[in-house]
Parts: sequence; structure tokens; C-alpha cells
Amino acid sequence: MKKTIALLVAIAFCTASSVYSLYRVNDRGTWPDDWPRELEPLRVQSRTLEGPHFGLLHYAIPFTEREAFEAAWPHLLTVKSQGAPIVLRRGPSFWLGDGAGVCIHTPPAGEAPITDPEEIDGRWESTIYIELIVDGDIVDLNRILLPPDTPIIDERFEEAASMIPRTPRRNPQ
Repeated sequence: MKKTIALLVAIAFCTASSVYSLYRVNDRGTWPDDWPRELEPLRVQSRTLEGPHFGLLHYAIPFTEREAFEAAWPHLLTVKSQGAPIVLRRGPSFWLGDGAGVCIHTPPAGEAPITDPEEIDGRWESTIYIELIVDGDIVDLNRILLPPDTPIIDERFEEAASMIPRTPRRNPQ
């Protein structure tokens, strides 16, 4: 009987531990130093999340002023892999809560992103792609340019806006 209880306690502990550690969070943007220097001031307002799979990195950058977002937008675009999408979502979001802003998703640290659009084939996790949390005020699609050679995945009008992060669906072609 004692062995059974000990086993059940061990299983419960392991289950709780694995759920707890889906993401490792750093309350600072820890993106690579070779990204544009214009993004440096954004490090303090950003968060870095690692997970749910080993090493996948997500840089959540909230914005509270439209001018700050619009000034950063061209520099944010330079880190995106060629051929990688921009995903449009509305809040609330897993990455930013109720706010507007950007989440840049990258492959694991040390793993080079796919940069050849012919090789991507829907494997967005192997690229550097951008997720825009659009609110129509701070992040207003009428005020920014979206690159013409970039797949745009619009998930703003899904039936139920989910708080669970997911990899964007592949564009049907």
C-alpha cells in the first residue's frame, strides 16, 4: 500500500512539474546582438519565452504608443526570414496579454533559421517569423507597410480567439 501511494505521489509530482515548465521566461528581450541597434531600447519592455519545445525562442515586444511601434516596424521586418510569414492576430494574446505589439518567433538558439523560401514548405518554426497583435490603434494595419513578398496569415477573425499559442497554418496555394 505504501509503495502504491509513493508511486501515485511521484506520478503526480512529475505531471505537475512537466506542465509547470512548458516555458522559461526572461523579463527582458534577449535577442541576438546582431539584430538592428534600433531595437536595443525595446529590450527592457520585452520578454523572452523559451518553449514549449526545447529551445524555441519567442520575443514578445509590447507597445503602448503608436509612434514607437511605427518607428520600430521597419527594423523588426529586417530580422524576419525571407519567405517567412507575418501572422495577424487580435488580443488578448498568450504573448502580450491584453496589449498590442509584436512577437518574433525564432528557431532554437544556435540553430540557423531557414532563409530560402523554397525550403520553408510550412515549417515556420525553422524560420524567424513575426506575429502582430493588432488593436487598430497602436498597431494599425492602415498605417504600416506589409512587405509584398511575405505570406500574410490573418487569424484575427477566428471564431474563438485562443490564448494558446500555435504554429500558423500553412497558406493554401
